[in-house]
Amino acid sequence: MYDTIFPADSVEFCPHEGLQDIFVVGTYKLEEGVASAQSPLNHQQRHGQCLVFRMNEDESNFTKIQTFDLPAILDMKWCHRSPATLAVADSESNITIFEWCGDEIMFRQVQSIQCASSTANLCLSLDWSNRRDSGTSLGSLVISLSNGSLCLLRPDATSRALTVETTWHAHDYEPWIAAWNYWDNNVVFSGGDDLQLKGWDVRDVKRPIFSNKRFDAGITTIQSHPFVENLISVGSYDNLVRLFDTRKPLVPLCQTNVGGGVWRAKWHPSPERKNDLLVACMHDGFKVVNFGLMNSDSNGALSLEEGAVVKRFDEHESLAYGVDWSFSSRHIGESTIASCSFYDHLLHIWRG
Repeated sequence: MYDTIFPADSVEFCPHEGLQDIFVVGTYKLEEGVASAQSPLNHQQRHGQCLVFRMNEDESNFTKIQTFDLPAILDMKWCHRSPATLAVADSESNITIFEWCGDEIMFRQVQSIQCASSTANLCLSLDWSNRRDSGTSLGSLVISLSNGSLCLLRPDATSRALTVETTWHAHDYEPWIAAWNYWDNNVVFSGGDDLQLKGWDVRDVKRPIFSNKRFDAGITTIQSHPFVENLISVGSYDNLVRLFDTRKPLVPLCQTNVGGGVWRAKWHPSPERKNDLLVACMHDGFKVVNFGLMNSDSNGALSLEEGAVVKRFDEHESLAYGVDWSFSSRHIGESTIASCSFYDHLLHIWRG
């Protein structure tokens, strides 16, 4: 157990070979009642930190090796390319890019991109396009913003720095999540407090590919499956994780009540455990959900079994927000998991 000092809401393990003992935690501290002529109360001050940790050899403990002070952090993601690259979304509409320096054995900030004209807009989520790719190419980023917009960042052909390519209005209320289709990098998904799941072709964002309005609560998390084509998981405040075939996105293949309200859901990073989904259930701890067999018939139609909770972790005493699987395969049959909670600002390591 570790006290992150500020409330914690995001955890991400590094996917890169040789650095899979590294993970990061993002924190979010709202400064109550802070106001001035330059910063009125309607533009509240939010501070955060990106904490960098390294696991010990048997993954039973960890040590903090770096701290970066930033505006409050809402989401973070590793780019699946070499060198190890981390993108951080913050409360002042910035995306900050960090890169691993092997010679110095530490991260350094290499870029900061402002995604909106006003720093009052929060970057709520982000996702890299190249989750299934390896190599040295920098992927593209999709970001959701608190003003209802989505923003697309592309690497510049010359400088390789990320720049804003396009921004468009996507939702009438906060879009808590934006995510790529890892099998088709022309497509992104988004969802939010307008109770709509949408798909977008980034080559023409005038209107969505589809809009699923059959939700009874805000959508908080979406992830394309890295090993099963056409499958996405979608979580919402109504305690449900729904799995969709992206070719039929209006009716779920199945849905599972995990309790507590879903904040994040992440597929296991190993194909041997492709049926396991790790879920942060805000008011009911963290859970591993197994969806049984996932198969495609001769026509490519997906079939799967209803999800069942096979492991849960209840040592947190506050909102269960940040969670991630380790990419390490050190422990046979189980993976190391990091989880963090908000008001009690605690970080735990466990296995599932």
